[in-house]
Amino acid sequence: MMKDIFKYGSFTSKEIKPSGWLLRQLQIQAEGLSGNLDKMWPDIRDSAWIGGDKEGWERVPYWLDGFIPLAYLLDDEDLKSRAQRYIDAIIEGQKPDGWICPCEEVERSRYDVWAYFLICKVLVVYFECSGDERIEGVISRALKYLKIHLRGSTLFCWGAARWFECMIPILWLYDRKKEEWLEELAITLGTQGTDYKRLFRYWKDQQPRREWSYQTHVVNLAMALKSEAVFSGITGEDPGEFAEMMHAMLIRHHGTAVGHFTGDECLAGDSPVQGTELCGVAEAMYSYELIARITGDPIWADRTEFLAFNAFPATTSPDMWTHQYDQMTNQIACVKMNEPPVFGSNNVDANRFGLEPNFGCCTANFNQTWPKFALNTFVKSEEGVVSWVLAPSVLTTEQKGVPVKITLDTKYPFGGKLVYTVVCDGEAEFSLGIRIPSFASKAFVDSEEAECGKIFTINRVWSGENTVTVDLMFEIQMNERPENMFALQRGPLVYAVPIKERWVMDEYTASGVERKFPYCDYDIYPESQWQYAFASEDFAVEEGEISDLPFSAEKPPVTIETELAVINWGTMEGQPLVCRRTPLDTAAISVEKVKLQPYGCTNLHMTELPKAKR
Repeated sequence: MMKDIFKYGSFTSKEIKPSGWLLRQLQIQAEGLSGNLDKMWPDIRDSAWIGGDKEGWERVPYWLDGFIPLAYLLDDEDLKSRAQRYIDAIIEGQKPDGWICPCEEVERSRYDVWAYFLICKVLVVYFECSGDERIEGVISRALKYLKIHLRGSTLFCWGAARWFECMIPILWLYDRKKEEWLEELAITLGTQGTDYKRLFRYWKDQQPRREWSYQTHVVNLAMALKSEAVFSGITGEDPGEFAEMMHAMLIRHHGTAVGHFTGDECLAGDSPVQGTELCGVAEAMYSYELIARITGDPIWADRTEFLAFNAFPATTSPDMWTHQYDQMTNQIACVKMNEPPVFGSNNVDANRFGLEPNFGCCTANFNQTWPKFALNTFVKSEEGVVSWVLAPSVLTTEQKGVPVKITLDTKYPFGGKLVYTVVCDGEAEFSLGIRIPSFASKAFVDSEEAECGKIFTINRVWSGENTVTVDLMFEIQMNERPENMFALQRGPLVYAVPIKERWVMDEYTASGVERKFPYCDYDIYPESQWQYAFASEDFAVEEGEISDLPFSAEKPPVTIETELAVINWGTMEGQPLVCRRTPLDTAAISVEKVKLQPYGCTNLHMTELPKAKR
């Protein structure tokens, strides 16, 4: 019998609501590309999933995976009705034998069932948000047919690489009906799918190969971090051991200054001018969120936050109407590159901002990130509630039958104060756990010192209105990077030199897909100095207000001023708007005072810098 694997349970979108800057971030997403894809992008608007003639594979499921929780977290009736239109069509399209994807019966053996896994996972998300009673039967029929299907059509391509994603609906259904066939299906998937544990035991990809492979594909690996964790209910093994080992190897050999690993499209080394695919960031965050709830280890919540506050917001424009396929941590321009591009297997426009630069998977997939992050702000423990990933939010639930409302008011990560207001409609004894991030150098809960990187737990009988105040202290640190480079970090934020930008709109139609403002493509050219090195260890922090665009490049909520030296850096041969990995000369030409911004509040940026020779 499979075991329950989750140390922490999840709350639903009915119980958790974003507030403050996080609410605004979700509103921006709904106002931007994510909230409008079904109106203007053919692969969503006219998809075969709803009876159209366009793509009938991963793009609609990818989009719904974020659009559904977005709609319910915002409690937006228009968004919810549009999501239900797709779900109704998908349910109506399910065949009597249980097959659920849009293809003819004769095509099933050639249909990559990665999309099958994904739509079943989406249906779980829809149930958790809506409570639709049809969903359990739909998923049960779909998984029963999948079990039969795999007898004669074994996993291949993306389905083989991402088999463990199907564990999400399997675990969800098994929690409701403990039937042996579900365990058998899980074992079949684990047997037919890629064995990442063995792959990393004999790993040979410490250096980038600059060739395309399923085994080095950045999104597959970002997903695979959770493979053993979600399978641990069957193996009985430590759910975090393999994830920790795999993560350490990826970061050691392919890590970036902002906590992710490169992949453009496949593992690309540790250079700040190699790309990191947006889908990889989104899927790594989801993996970290699941591993965190399965293991209860706060380090995975730390890692979730680090991507959410740094790598992810930099992949989209602040208004979330455009995005990059590949971001570079030292990025002096976002324009069509010369041939051949610096990327391993992506094309020349992969780091432009636009509707679907390079490939459209990220267009559909990026919108899962903020909604799922919001759903992890509070989690369930056996003793009560844990404030897990830290962002302004409100939890309305019950403890011991007593209605409880917990509000977190904070500017974190742009500030270090957290204020919890706990209101109980009666008396209830439960614990409130507060994750103290390891990014803090010191922390105090109601003036009592708390250990960083741990859960601070308050056990008491709660009644009426109570306030708990957390103060986090942040220190500035210079993180060493390869080839004598350094990245500046304070608390959960990495800081970068912002480069003034000139955006040039590009409206056109290609392959029947229109790029038209506000969802057109852009070239972004640098309009200010970028050839810098650190010239001082004196840093002045200035905190301000959070604007209507929380990750604004023009009005960042916090800055750090320091002295930087102008040096001779130079660009890459054949790529006039891509900086070299390391400068030609670090001798200071002149020194300037510069305000560094949070990496997530930049579009063009220099993040890894050397120290100047004076």
